[in-house]
Amino acid sequence: MALLDGVRVIDFGQYIAGPLAAMMLADQGADVVRIDPPGGPRFAHPANATWNRGKRSITLDLKTAAGFDAARAWIAASDVLIENFRLGAMDRLGLGAGAMLAAHPRLLYCSLPGFAADDPRASMPAWEGVVAAATATYRRSAYGTRGGPPVYTHEPVASSFAAFNAVTAIAAALHARDRDGAGQHIRAPLFDAMYQAIGFVGLRIEKSGAGVHAVPAWDGQYRCADGRWLHIVGTTQARGERFVDALGLPRWRDDGMIDQERLLREPELNAELTRRLGALFATRSAAEWEDTLGAINFPAAACRTTNEWLAHDHARSSGIIARVDDPEGGAMLQPGRAVAVAGDASPIRPRSLAGAVAPAPARPARPAAGAAPRPAPLDGVRVLDLCIVLAGPVCARTLAEMGADVIKVDDPHRERNGYHLDINRGKRSIMLDLRTPAGRDVFWQLAGTADVVVQNFRNGVVERLGIGYEQVRARRPGIVYGSITAYGDEGPWASRGGYEETVQALTGMQVRFGGAEHPALLPFAVNDYGTGLLAAYGIAAALWRRRATGEGAHVKTALARTAGMLQSWRMLSPGGDAIAEHGGQESRGASPFQRMYNASDGWFFLGGGADAARRIARVPGLEAAPALDAAEVERLLEARFREMSVDEWVEALRDLGFGAHRVNRVSQAMADPVAVAHGLSLAREHDGHGPVRHNGPAQWFSSCATMPGRPTPRMGADAASVLADIGRAGALDALIAAGAVRLPSDV
Repeated sequence: MALLDGVRVIDFGQYIAGPLAAMMLADQGADVVRIDPPGGPRFAHPANATWNRGKRSITLDLKTAAGFDAARAWIAASDVLIENFRLGAMDRLGLGAGAMLAAHPRLLYCSLPGFAADDPRASMPAWEGVVAAATATYRRSAYGTRGGPPVYTHEPVASSFAAFNAVTAIAAALHARDRDGAGQHIRAPLFDAMYQAIGFVGLRIEKSGAGVHAVPAWDGQYRCADGRWLHIVGTTQARGERFVDALGLPRWRDDGMIDQERLLREPELNAELTRRLGALFATRSAAEWEDTLGAINFPAAACRTTNEWLAHDHARSSGIIARVDDPEGGAMLQPGRAVAVAGDASPIRPRSLAGAVAPAPARPARPAAGAAPRPAPLDGVRVLDLCIVLAGPVCARTLAEMGADVIKVDDPHRERNGYHLDINRGKRSIMLDLRTPAGRDVFWQLAGTADVVVQNFRNGVVERLGIGYEQVRARRPGIVYGSITAYGDEGPWASRGGYEETVQALTGMQVRFGGAEHPALLPFAVNDYGTGLLAAYGIAAALWRRRATGEGAHVKTALARTAGMLQSWRMLSPGGDAIAEHGGQESRGASPFQRMYNASDGWFFLGGGADAARRIARVPGLEAAPALDAAEVERLLEARFREMSVDEWVEALRDLGFGAHRVNRVSQAMADPVAVAHGLSLAREHDGHGPVRHNGPAQWFSSCATMPGRPTPRMGADAASVLADIGRAGALDALIAAGAVRLPSDV
């Protein structure tokens, strides 16, 4: 049985966010019926074959009595409604959240607007680019020239993260509804969702102004003998040692080339390492280096185009890219499921074209819970978080935000996670050495109280420790076990370690953002944070299914799967070659009316639709725009927009019905009044650090709150309370003596 088998969804979504969310529900077995207006989807794009797969489709004119009545019948038959119109659109149609929840109290009504209802920008057309400008998405690459103009990011990060937020909240709300008996309004505004993508980039330790630490030349791109670029990630002492030993470079060790802390302190030494690595990688092709470094488990990937990734052996053999027989396009390659479940080998269902579909019978009426605030959706759920780096800890943090009791289990011998303050808030922390018999005994006692175990080690590591899925399930049959990897657990790359950087390189993102001549890393860790959300989605859905069946599940996600969701507009074949690219560090937009422009005092983004030329002609000096071609319009606008300030243009353009927004820096996004009011940007005291500015969870639920949880504790600070939970409060000293547990003062 699929995770969401038995769930009915009515999908009113258009463009990307709503359809993508509904697609991810359909991929897990939900029965999704898509409602399109006469004339079909508003966004005519080849990727509709992906966004609408697994759905049944009907056409309704909601402005007619017959269309309205049919829509009401479908809503009555559904568990979940998805819409992503601008604020008030569904209310004007008579299908708003208030009316629908009053008529159907068990309904989960999910809205994905650009901006929240209490945001002053709520009435503005929230084009993807407008939201991206507001949330500092148009930063230059971390490896590019600093201080230059902003760079257009073609990946629809805001729409994708809104969809990731939405499905995670829906799965948790299904769990809460079965417990409490009532539905609710779920909100996932694109603006709010983007703060999950900003992640550690927005973190600042107030007293020092420091953020997440810099990295030495072991994390970077190098050109190989065949002219291709290779991205390596060797930012641990152990990896550097493995590299120089395997390649026979003992002098590098003597010269300090693997001393990570010294490299950061001494720019000249780091520059010398860059020179040496550059010369070394220029001696072989990128493919040769991938194989050489893969054999010693040193993360590396050549920078490929998306089409090259579609043809990659690993992409196809792992299921990360799937073959789907579309009724219009025929046999197509599309992104595989965002979440895989062990034992589910069912093929992805193609979309159905619009036709007559009889509504299912309405859900039986059941008494709903009262209006009083309810417990958080995952209240009472216990999670063991064994994860490292980013994606896994973000998954567990997300579960904590929805009410789960998360116990973070850290290896006392592992190098400290530089993202710790961002990813481990809301958790309790214990440092536990699972390589010791006493440490494993503590783990098994904790596992006996847990509903969920999450880990993101390289394939095979947890099995060697004796705590893999099958080993845990043997002792805890109903466990929901989450495994997060870089490249999935099947295929030739399954055993390779990987990171955000290598996944962006492998799947085409770096080439698109930087250009073929010099690929570039996107400014946010979108695959890591996105995978964390999607893993939480799969786990919450598995917990919902477990309520009905008593069965656990092995939920598997991968950064490369998430890269498919983020590139779903582009990652399809045939059809991919026909989609215009607008990449490279010189890109400012996709068209004259979806583009950044430089005003007299800064940059802003202009978002307009099909009538944009007619609207812009009302601006003095731009009357000729409707008669010009795209290149001429762009030149005209560039010249005119330099004559006034950003604030003046934003106000004038919004008055004309455009979406327009200043291109913010990260500091401006983190200081945005709405972000602060919504708890998306928080300043709180942290033990040992003083005030720290960091992101917080979006408020997804209408009847219960998501919670940032307490500020991130020092690693190991909660050993006593965690041990007390399993009746071993008096064993702390003995466990410390045995080397099984460490306290913060020990490290």
